Amino acid sequence: MNSTVNDVMTTNVVAIPESAGFKDIVVAMRQRRVSAFPVLDAAGRVTGVVSEADLLAKEVGLEPFAGPGGLLRATGRRAERAKAAGVTAADLMSTPPVTISPNASVADAARLMYERGVKRLPVVDEAGRLAGIISRVDVLSVFTRPDSEIRTEIRQRVSGAGELGVAVASGIVTLTGQARSHAAAQRAIDAAYRVEGVVDVRDRIRYPADRLPETA
Repeated sequence: MNSTVNDVMTTNVVAIPESAGFKDIVVAMRQRRVSAFPVLDAAGRVTGVVSEADLLAKEVGLEPFAGPGGLLRATGRRAERAKAAGVTAADLMSTPPVTISPNASVADAARLMYERGVKRLPVVDEAGRLAGIISRVDVLSVFTRPDSEIRTEIRQRVSGAGELGVAVASGIVTLTGQARSHAAAQRAIDAAYRVEGVVDVRDRIRYPADRLPETA
């Protein structure tokens, strides 16, 4: 089982047009109890994301940059100053948006969120139109998979490694029994780690005495 973004994403997504005003965005965030919105152009394509962080520059205001390093700081924070002066979603949004395809794997979504430091990803079709949104909690939903399903899949994957036992409790897998070889056991452990919903794998496998790995 390898879940895709389409399997776990939220399809009931509230998006805002590029023309949405600052106050309207704040009101919508409070009413919907969300911290960010995808921003759409006239054709329904995702052009950016506006979040609470993007709006905070307005509260800070256009403070001056004084002191010896003032010019450098002003140059480095030009985008923030522009947002402080912005009044529409097009002015305020972070762009280009970090998006993902509905056909991508949940693992790919998790990796992208981690690497880019974002909490959610707009899901877009081939034309760039909004299809849904996937959040960190959606990605983590794969860890709610029943232990019985995890055990069944692992048993199928490690069947050729030897007389191995598979136990799963709260997503933690324990492999026991006699392996055909150290290499076969390692392949079984790697296979178990790749099963969706696995939290950790504990190696309790016995190895043939004449095939133990060499030690320094």
